[in-house]
Amino acid sequence: MHRVRSFIGHVAALLLLLLCVGPSAHRGASPVFTDEIPFKINWPGEHVTLPASGALYREDDFLIMTTAEKEKYKCLLPSLANGDEDEEKEYMGHGPAVLLAPLFKQSSCSYRIESYWTYEVCHGKHVRQYHEEKEAGQKLNIQEYYLGTMRFDDFLSHMLFSVPTKNVEGQLTPYYPVEMGNGTPCLLKQNQPRSTSVLYVCHPEAKHEILSIAEVTTCEYEVVVLTPLLCAHPKYRFKSSPVNTILCQALAGSPLRPHSLSQLDQQQEELLRPHFKAYTSTHKPLAVGGQAQVTVGTTHISRLTDEQLIKEFLSGSYCLHGGVGWWKYEFCYGKHVHQYHEDKEQGKSIVVVGSWNREEHYEWAKKNVARTYQLKDDGTQKVKVVSHFYGHGDVCDLTGKSRQVTVKLKCKESESPHAVTVYLLEPQTCQYILGVESPVICKILDTADENGLLSIPS
Repeated sequence: MHRVRSFIGHVAALLLLLLCVGPSAHRGASPVFTDEIPFKINWPGEHVTLPASGALYREDDFLIMTTAEKEKYKCLLPSLANGDEDEEKEYMGHGPAVLLAPLFKQSSCSYRIESYWTYEVCHGKHVRQYHEEKEAGQKLNIQEYYLGTMRFDDFLSHMLFSVPTKNVEGQLTPYYPVEMGNGTPCLLKQNQPRSTSVLYVCHPEAKHEILSIAEVTTCEYEVVVLTPLLCAHPKYRFKSSPVNTILCQALAGSPLRPHSLSQLDQQQEELLRPHFKAYTSTHKPLAVGGQAQVTVGTTHISRLTDEQLIKEFLSGSYCLHGGVGWWKYEFCYGKHVHQYHEDKEQGKSIVVVGSWNREEHYEWAKKNVARTYQLKDDGTQKVKVVSHFYGHGDVCDLTGKSRQVTVKLKCKESESPHAVTVYLLEPQTCQYILGVESPVICKILDTADENGLLSIPS
């Protein structure tokens, strides 16, 4: 997801600070402003008490900000020293290749099941994409492509001297790449072999799950795998980005906060007020995942019976939530898919990823598969996945078009009958796939009509 910062206070103030600085600015050792380092502005008034812990401030490191209304502020800038540097320097343990070696030696494989394709990552060996179908005579047909292969010796010889990073859920995340080549020839690239970059990301509670798979260019793929093995190395641990505070002190004759900023806050509060009301339901939203999860999360439902849960889910009053980091995601069946960020001081900012419109879904279903079947061992067909189109999301800055999302509801057998898994993919810029998998969905999939729409089982 692309970060869209809230206009309430945080971004408006920062933009105001950066755009309104005149030639009177005084700078010492300036920190670098980037989109990966979040800032907020506090307006402490005439007397400023510098914090004793956290970010450090220097009296000679400030900016004089002058607004369009000639209001003046002295803004102290925080230092951005990384507190993890000492631990990284002291680390004397194994490198990432050695830490991952046990996973590669034990010949383990990870799987991700999509609506049609299944993806198989056998660590240190290959990445395979395949689809299985049983014909009437019980003959198994397999359509498969190897997206990349390698030998374990090639992995051990792989040397990496720097730690690359990737934007995951709005957070800069370190990863260890393993390159696989010599895959199935690609007809679209003059029979050149397919290739895949497998990116291993530290996650303390993971079990080597496949987080995402994407075709970054024709027949070249990228797979993100969550693993706890890398977490022993401090350079590969996920680092949350603390919000750095800029302290802006009003100079003589200026209000505590810029007048235009106070007006903007009031306007944005009015615009967001209906969204806050939408969340004050008697039934709390289902939290999928938590701070320990990245995009993929699993939870258990225990408060409602199956009949109550299905009824409220299909009415849109029982919403599912997932995602961690800067952005979270909310799915309300037959209503919307939202991306949102909550801040105790600044409130909630919401991006509409897609909104439900029955007629638009009907048009989409004429050109796409809304209901997918699987053939059971007894020869009968059973609905496996239904897909719904949600369009008319907020306009995407990168494409100039409205965001849209395809929601895939899938039956997933589990030892726990009330487990739910949610994941979000972005195969194209601002065009998303939201996967929702649960045994509860198994109970309603067979009610799907030709357009994939569900109903309460009779």
